[in-house]
Amino acid sequence: MPGHWITDQQYRFYMTQRNNGLGQACATAKAGFSERTARRFRQAGMPPSGCRRPRTYRTREDPLAAVWDEDLLPLLDACPDLQATSLLSELQRRYPDAYPDTLLRTVQRRLAHWRAVYGPERDLIFRQEHPPGHQGLSDFTDGGKLGVTLAGLPFAHLLYHFRLAYSGWEHAKAIIGGESYPALAEGLQEALWQLGGAPSEHRTDRLSAAYRNLDRDAQADAAEAYHELCRHYRMRPTRNNPGLAHENGAIEGAHGGLRRRLADALALRGSSDFDDLAAYQGFVQEVVSRANRRRRKAVDIELTALKPLPARRTCDFTPASVTVTTSGTVRIRGVLYSVPSRLVGCRLKAHIYDDRIVCYLGTSEVVTLSRLRAADHNDRPRRIDYRHVIASLVHKPQAFRRYVFRENMFPTPAFRAAWQAIDRALEPRHACRVYVGLLHLAARHDCEADLAQALETILGNDQLPDLDRLRQRFIPKPPTVEVQVAPPDVTVYDSLLSAAAAAEAAP
Repeated sequence: MPGHWITDQQYRFYMTQRNNGLGQACATAKAGFSERTARRFRQAGMPPSGCRRPRTYRTREDPLAAVWDEDLLPLLDACPDLQATSLLSELQRRYPDAYPDTLLRTVQRRLAHWRAVYGPERDLIFRQEHPPGHQGLSDFTDGGKLGVTLAGLPFAHLLYHFRLAYSGWEHAKAIIGGESYPALAEGLQEALWQLGGAPSEHRTDRLSAAYRNLDRDAQADAAEAYHELCRHYRMRPTRNNPGLAHENGAIEGAHGGLRRRLADALALRGSSDFDDLAAYQGFVQEVVSRANRRRRKAVDIELTALKPLPARRTCDFTPASVTVTTSGTVRIRGVLYSVPSRLVGCRLKAHIYDDRIVCYLGTSEVVTLSRLRAADHNDRPRRIDYRHVIASLVHKPQAFRRYVFRENMFPTPAFRAAWQAIDRALEPRHACRVYVGLLHLAARHDCEADLAQALETILGNDQLPDLDRLRQRFIPKPPTVEVQVAPPDVTVYDSLLSAAAAAEAAP
């Protein structure tokens, strides 16, 4: 058709028709061009793309001809990294209304051509060989976009990701807080012990994100702890250059694959909600294990090259020392926690992990706390467990009304609703005794969930909780043992008396 280029696809179709025995006129008619054009192609012995001469002329006037050499090139010589938007903005400043925004694509093309021909040399990526057992890599990636919820609540989290460069074997773990040394150490050791060996080199992204919120001394301590961790497993610690994420490409590129596999598994599961963190961790581990099974042959090769593990794990926590106040609380990393009242006055050693804090008195583990984090320096969060204070509070129930931690004494909405109903209906002193009695019942007999359900039912029927009835319902009755004692055989006594009389009558 006049005015349209003949494509290589038309030419191949035409040749197919000719090779199948079709005549010249019919073949060209089917292909959509003239017989004269077909003869020209056959004489040239090449498709249309090979017959066209490159165009050496412009189809329209260059809109940048007047300013490229005089205005733009001096700017690029002085600052080669300028963007096309900045160049166009400068032109608009110098020549108002002469260079509209529609010229942006023209500036971009001209800038790309200048950089390719006259621009500075660019950094290259040097592909590396990865021998078996040589390198393992650790990094963190955002898992919040997966939309996971725990017990119906959104779960914003990171994923610690470990990967072997040769085989691609990987390990992932959900991290509640941010990037930190405990999260790195715990996740790395889990990966190594699950793998059964250690690579010669461990690579990270400089760990700057893990230490940026710490002071200089804390940064030095964390860095030394990390190097000690690597020495324990005889791994050489390395890191990429600042701002060059591609140097960690063996794991940076794998982040997307990990997130896609998790997203697909959640879609197939039909729900992104999990009962608790342990259930979600198990789900992540199962997804990663399925991917590792597909790499079994490469993993078997790499396992023979890994270093054997030491006899035990090393420190994967941050230590701290705290003293229990007379209120039964300790403050760790800006967060106030309650502990059992029997520890008041004791000096505890706290091992701070990513998701928990384990407290020791000497060498004895005395309490494990679910870790909470302060949002900022002005935030003063607290985690007060009513089970830690109820033994003392039950002897002083009137202290509940003005207790500074009273808001933490409502373990579920049902308990809060019960207190509000009791406080409205009963005399203040009696109301405190009843509610504290409910807490004591829930703590001592471990029936918080069942008691909350019973309270919902009672309040739904516009009734008040009866503490005595609830105690009868939830306090287990001691087992009764029926003892049956058979009456003695009195004839035995007669025989004893007869024997005694005969003994006295004997000479």
